Amino acid sequence: MKDTRRTRVILGALLVVALTMITVDYRGGADSPLRGLRGLGATVFGPVERASASVVRPVSDTFDAITDAPGERRRADRLERQNQKLREQLRSTRLDQDRSAQLQRLLGTAGMGGYKIRAAQVISAGQGFEDTVTIDVGSRNGIKPDMTVMSADGLVGRVTRVGPATSTVLLATDQTSSIGSRLEDSKEIGITQGRGRRGLGRGGVTPLRFQLLDAAAPIRVGQRIVTLGSQGQRPYVPGVPIGVVERIEKATGGLTRTAYVRPFVRFTSLDVVAVVVAPPKTDPRDAVLPPKPPPPPTPSASASASPSPSASGGPRARPSGTRSPSTNPSPGD
Repeated sequence: MKDTRRTRVILGALLVVALTMITVDYRGGADSPLRGLRGLGATVFGPVERASASVVRPVSDTFDAITDAPGERRRADRLERQNQKLREQLRSTRLDQDRSAQLQRLLGTAGMGGYKIRAAQVISAGQGFEDTVTIDVGSRNGIKPDMTVMSADGLVGRVTRVGPATSTVLLATDQTSSIGSRLEDSKEIGITQGRGRRGLGRGGVTPLRFQLLDAAAPIRVGQRIVTLGSQGQRPYVPGVPIGVVERIEKATGGLTRTAYVRPFVRFTSLDVVAVVVAPPKTDPRDAVLPPKPPPPPTPSASASASPSPSASGGPRARPSGTRSPSTNPSPGD
């Protein structure tokens, strides 16, 4: 079609008619006078529109996916980082709550014994032949060698080496560890020694050995042991719980008696500990020991016990032909 004045006039007129119809249909809404014409158009051109859309949509989706891929990847990475950060915050919150509970228990234990302490955290374990751990306090915090180290449960060990910000602790389970100890109640004294490797080697769950100095002194399973204290209160202050007697060796006429002790402290999972920087003014004796567990209930007399002969109507008649038991043993007995 040639671009003539007539053509432009016709095109303009068609545009004006189309805009007029669109305006009338829009303003009429559901009651539009062109509603029938709109339905006819949808019937005629709907299939064509759907067919063209089905052809064009995969191409447009592919193009959108290609253009949006870098942005989607960045959003996925950002969400992954946010999730990781939230998980770390949750884990840190749980650790802080657990350590706060341990510290509260530790302060309670120190308060009962009258110990002045410096709280610390175990940051590494020794890898050599010694049973040692490293804690995150040192000379800057007033720590000195031969100070007692304890946890909320009991004795951990003693400080052996001190740096500006860290210290090394020799655990009570080490084979070279020797601790003056005292039995509760009887006050008998002895020496508690480690058996090595935090109890994972010899001894299993009883990594401590207690030698009672008086071989004739009484000792029983279940008795608990505390530190006796050292001269000058170093390396061990008095009254710190050590453990419970679980097994006693039979006396063989020696000068000492030996028992095997399960410690109160779990040496394979040390976390929050404390260094005793000042000893108590008086010996706490057994005050720091945890309360004794209640004794097991005593079984009551059974109502179904076998009746006595008198309750069953007197002694039974002995069958004829049987002899009464003799009090004199026969030669074959």
